Amino acid sequence: MNPLVDALQTALAGEHAAVFVYGALGGQTSQSATPTLYASVTEGYVTHRARRDDLIDEIVAAGHQPVAAEPAYDLPVDLSSAAAVSDRALALERACAATYAFLVASSTGRHREWGVTALLDSAVRELAFGGRPERLPGL
Repeated sequence: MNPLVDALQTALAGEHAAVFVYGALGGQTSQSATPTLYASVTEGYVTHRARRDDLIDEIVAAGHQPVAAEPAYDLPVDLSSAAAVSDRALALERACAATYAFLVASSTGRHREWGVTALLDSAVRELAFGGRPERLPGL
């Protein structure tokens, strides 16, 4: 067992979920009706997709097989309102922050720096979806 690779795999699993969920949330937003929400969801999707790809590259470079995405992830039954989309995005970013806190605790050097950057980004992104600042995001 390699604690760093395990933490990278855990983060990758979280990013697979984030990409799936943000894709579904994007289909429930409107650039004309809710432009701020649309922009936040789109930014989240793009950011998490890039992180997913970075994690895959890191795991492969370490000589391991990246964990595969699940066929599907849980979504609320009703995403027909901006509030429901924001609530699910907030929960998603909180889960990502917790995953990155685990990566930070399990790594050193550049991996830890990368994890801190991802953790801070998720914590800040929570604010766009109605979250409140926390002293120790992800914990």
